[in-house]
Amino acid sequence: MDFNTATVLVTGANRGLGRVFAQEFAKRGAKVYAGARNPASVVDDGVIPVQLDVSDDASVEAAAKELGDVSIVINNAGVLLAGEDVDSIRAEFEVNFFGIVRTTDAFAPILKANGGGAIVNVLSVLSFIGRPAFRGYAASKAAGWSLTNSTREALQGQGTQVIAVHAGFIDTDMASIVDAPKISPEDVVSQVLQAIQNGDDEVLADERTRSVKAALAS
Repeated sequence: MDFNTATVLVTGANRGLGRVFAQEFAKRGAKVYAGARNPASVVDDGVIPVQLDVSDDASVEAAAKELGDVSIVINNAGVLLAGEDVDSIRAEFEVNFFGIVRTTDAFAPILKANGGGAIVNVLSVLSFIGRPAFRGYAASKAAGWSLTNSTREALQGQGTQVIAVHAGFIDTDMASIVDAPKISPEDVVSQVLQAIQNGDDEVLADERTRSVKAALAS
């Protein structure tokens, strides 16, 4: 895929991994819509701020009506609340799972009209294995993995590439509470862009993630 002719929507693009996605696509010549709940928080040159709250149906629908030239969707928006109560877990699902449902359903017809394109869902090593301290987040990412696999099959006929991105702790604000080895967001983004060009279905971004996925069978 030639990124010079691509139009990319990145959700959660005002900070962390999403910001690096938006910056890197822009560097490679793509037109980039940087989605954020508060578009004023998008401060980088070369990207177009867009009001987008993936937890709100009307916001996603409005963005889809406005952005009819999108050819790549990066479902990056995510929250980690690490709460044990139902409300916290529900809030994680609203963004991490239902957010992907909303953007996929809204933009899949647009991708079809524009030749197929690609959807990239940013998931986690916790898609594969849960942890008590992150039970809601892990469950939402596991659901996102299943959804990604279903989406890939559903959109195969329209030529849309669907990529699941799994990584351990990424060195962003979200993982700042964790004292553990971390992969840089630049490394993750580089691997994802290569996967788009290669036509791959999956990115296992670090050794820990690769080991955990390999151990599932046993």
